[in-house]
Amino acid sequence: MIAIIDYGMGNLHSVSKAVERLGYKAAVTADAKEIMEADGAILPGVGAFGDAMQNLRNTGLDEVTKFYASSGKPLLGICLGMQLLFDESEEHGRHAGLGLLPGTVVRFRGDYKVPHMGWNKLDFRQPSPLFEGLAEGHVYFVHSFHAKPQRESDLLATTDYHQNVTAIVGKGNVYGMQFHPEKSSDLGMKLLGNFLNLAVSREAVR
Repeated sequence: MIAIIDYGMGNLHSVSKAVERLGYKAAVTADAKEIMEADGAILPGVGAFGDAMQNLRNTGLDEVTKFYASSGKPLLGICLGMQLLFDESEEHGRHAGLGLLPGTVVRFRGDYKVPHMGWNKLDFRQPSPLFEGLAEGHVYFVHSFHAKPQRESDLLATTDYHQNVTAIVGKGNVYGMQFHPEKSSDLGMKLLGNFLNLAVSREAVR
């Protein structure tokens, strides 16, 4: 069973349906016990970083998510959910994140269109279980802020939007995708499927 963590912000329905299409049982839940018993967990997110962290703290799901990550079972942050994995964001002030991955989230700066919206090509930077059997291709992005991992080893894939932009991150059993895999056609669903396979194999920690 895959827990979709419900803290009041996120594309819960589309993520849940994508998980089910791939043959897994999905539970959209805010219940700590149900989350901790899940074989894998997904932290989705749409909206502002500060609001999301406030919701997580108010519900106690910030600590549940951290404890889940420490369990060794696979955890995936999607879009804003990926950004929440980092130490902090500068979106509308300074806001502390979950601190599961060292790094910061910053706004795109430059004389170009923001948000970064549309299909863009992934560049796999290093081997990962998420990429097993896959070739680089295009996925769908919508974001005005981007993560800057402190450790190069946590950066699994980038995309090019006037600079190298973090697209996929991972450390041990904790992963994040800046794009929406459930809205990214065949490649997105295969990336999500490879993550879900980790929940079965429990080989997330390499």
